Amino acid sequence: MKITDSGIISRGQPGTDRALLTFPTVIALEDGTLLATYRSGSTKDSADGTIEFARSQDGGHTWSEPWRPFQNPTIDGLYGSMRVCYLTEMSPGHLLASTMWIDRTTYPGGGLFNEETEGCLPMSVLLADSKDNCATWSAWRLVPMPEEIGPPSLTAPVLKLADGSLALSIETNKRYNDASPWMQKVVFIHNHEYEKVDAKLDSGDQMAVAQGWAAPVIAGEDPTGRIFNWDLRCGIAPDGRVATFSWTYDTVAARYLNIHRRISTDSGQSWTEAEDLGFADQAARPAMLADGRVVLPYVDRFGSRSIRARLSQAVDAPFDPITEVVIYSLEGEDGEQTQSTSETLSDMGLWTFGLPYGETLADGTALVVYYAGTDEQMDIYWARIDPDPA
Repeated sequence: MKITDSGIISRGQPGTDRALLTFPTVIALEDGTLLATYRSGSTKDSADGTIEFARSQDGGHTWSEPWRPFQNPTIDGLYGSMRVCYLTEMSPGHLLASTMWIDRTTYPGGGLFNEETEGCLPMSVLLADSKDNCATWSAWRLVPMPEEIGPPSLTAPVLKLADGSLALSIETNKRYNDASPWMQKVVFIHNHEYEKVDAKLDSGDQMAVAQGWAAPVIAGEDPTGRIFNWDLRCGIAPDGRVATFSWTYDTVAARYLNIHRRISTDSGQSWTEAEDLGFADQAARPAMLADGRVVLPYVDRFGSRSIRARLSQAVDAPFDPITEVVIYSLEGEDGEQTQSTSETLSDMGLWTFGLPYGETLADGTALVVYYAGTDEQMDIYWARIDPDPA
């Protein structure tokens, strides 16, 4: 593989409420438009965080000025901020936005994670539709979650699966003051009736409850509670198989493990055993190429301190090290892993680069977006990867 082009989507503005731009995503629409979304805020975890969009009409070479299509919503009178916004193209012109909303009212001034308990702030998953290519949006709808999920982390866009259903990839969390052991897992929540029920809800001025979402199905879990499957990134192969890639953490050794892959042949109802891919540590959303190959960006935080990508020949094939390209590298010494899960969670806000996100373009190349910068300013970057360089 080869990086053939790169650039900047948007720059942060130090000392403002958009100093740090993080959590980027990108989607290639059927009409050729690229839409990028990302979080802007004064810090990486601040109550003023919100979502910005940028558009490219030339394959990512140039990008529009950013705009903010949403105001941070309130739920039951509680103010909150949006952490990430994923887009799914349901049909030409029809986009489905999914966002993770964080309650900033119940525990004022509290960080996302409670370092004493490893619990996190109350969170919700919200959905909104645009029927005019994101010119206007419906009101947000609240996705109901079973009590066992706790505050839900949204780890991927709404997935359009081979059996006609939609699915949300949800990571479980403990509640903020819950000091009990954290039995972390990731689930898929399916919806077979979205177009009949959920998409037609008219919530008016009040936030409606999304309809048709089924009971969760486990997509990744260690029943002993030792191994956590964080930030599950998902891709759908041309043959309908679903692949997930987990940022795998050993709570006893207090170390990140290699990326692990699971595959489902039945639209996420059952999964293969977790497979160690042999390289570390945080996977990105993969770019699923039309010929079945997979471009997997990933972050090596504690080794080379870089963002890289590898290519596999199929959704279940190895990622050959010879295909690897370096997208971003941080100068300096290698990082050190922390000594407890609480310290690991608190360190999340210290990293100045990360969260790559892949998308396949119509010409067969892959576009990867990511954030990088300093404690005062973080920007959103893009890089184009050609899997078949001449």
